[in-house]
Amino acid sequence: MPLLRSLALLAPAALLLAGCQKYVDIKTQGTLVPSETSNYRLLLNNTGVLERSVSVPDITSDDVELADLAQQRAVPNYVARAYAWQPAFYDGTEADQDWDGPYATIFYANTVAAEVPSSTGGTDATKQQLLAEAQVHRAAAYLALVNCYAKAYNSGTAAADLGVPLLLTPAVNADLTRQSVQTVYSQIVQDLQAAAPNLPTTVPFNTQPGRAAAYALLARTYLLTGDYGLARQNAEAALAIQSTLVDLNSYASGATYPRRINDPEIILSKVANTQFIAAPTVLRLSPSLLTLLGTTDLRYTLFTRAATTVSTSYTGRIFAKELLTGEPRNLGPSVPEMLLIKAECQARQNDGAGALTTLNALRVKRFRAANYVPLTTANARTPLQLVLDERRRELFCRGFRWFDQKRLNQDAAFAQTQTRTWQATTSVVPAGTYTLAPGANRYLFPIPPIPQRLNPEIVSNL
Repeated sequence: MPLLRSLALLAPAALLLAGCQKYVDIKTQGTLVPSETSNYRLLLNNTGVLERSVSVPDITSDDVELADLAQQRAVPNYVARAYAWQPAFYDGTEADQDWDGPYATIFYANTVAAEVPSSTGGTDATKQQLLAEAQVHRAAAYLALVNCYAKAYNSGTAAADLGVPLLLTPAVNADLTRQSVQTVYSQIVQDLQAAAPNLPTTVPFNTQPGRAAAYALLARTYLLTGDYGLARQNAEAALAIQSTLVDLNSYASGATYPRRINDPEIILSKVANTQFIAAPTVLRLSPSLLTLLGTTDLRYTLFTRAATTVSTSYTGRIFAKELLTGEPRNLGPSVPEMLLIKAECQARQNDGAGALTTLNALRVKRFRAANYVPLTTANARTPLQLVLDERRRELFCRGFRWFDQKRLNQDAAFAQTQTRTWQATTSVVPAGTYTLAPGANRYLFPIPPIPQRLNPEIVSNL
């Protein structure tokens, strides 16, 4: 395979390779030796690459409704195309950060995995931990990629459904053929299971994977594949290590919300690669989400604001956690997510009372005492529906909803047809009504044109 075609898949990796030349030059000065084990810790500490995840799933999900004409006229082309579920989000000159970012992470992880075992100056335990951290980062990147660019996992078709190219070495001439969804998921599980025993239970920063992160990502993976027994088992294993919840009452009166690196709920920090923090790309919340959230929920009070905050031309309310903290939103596993996974598994395993107990342990931290009403089995909704509702309230605009829509659409009880109206007359999205049916191919993000053009083996996913 021509070198040029491989580097086209890994555009950030090409930059990394250029940076490696400088790294080698440093070696000649005697200050850094790339083969030393300690330098792979420096590589894994590069949060600018390894902490980043995806951002477009927030635009495509039903958490968001970009209904104002002023906003539609002003958003970047890729946002307009993604919002209307177009067959292409980017043209032949634009980079897709949701594709490039995870593959840059994978390149870093593969470099560590390939070179750490033979590195010098480190103990076997240190090498095993560095390898385990790389495996966690690689697994998280592939979990994001396969859920953006491939069909939802279906046990009956996963072995035939095409996923994404699966790169496990830093070689620039690797085979870029899209592997099956099953193959990608199997590699994710393999990486996380291998990593968990070699990771510490406590880490200095939540950007560094610990054992709880491996368990938490396994729980997320198994939930997405419908293995509720193993999803619950791993969620509980993560919670046994880290279970602290933030009490939103502490911040409803103006106290400073903790920064991401100090947030006790975050098990592994993975941030959106783009902040939607200012006009025109703020995430205007959909009526269905706002109705579900309600105005007494402290997640409404703290994490949403009137859209007029950013533009007098906008109406409704916007997602505002990024404005509250001044940082990108966390997409990584967290204590609330683990509780929600546990509760969903309990509900699906016919333990409705247990599911509600788990939900209430979360909800009591999300309301003022005067407004808190615990969920009970007398509620008109089933325990599973209550869990899914709470999942949406807790995780809105953090990437989860789009993946949930994909997996839940396989169940007739939860499948929904989505409809959007585009008013602005632009060159990229014609005015009109756009519909997304359950299971439609538009649930797959189009693989960007640049890597497809330079790598013919990457067949289209649409």
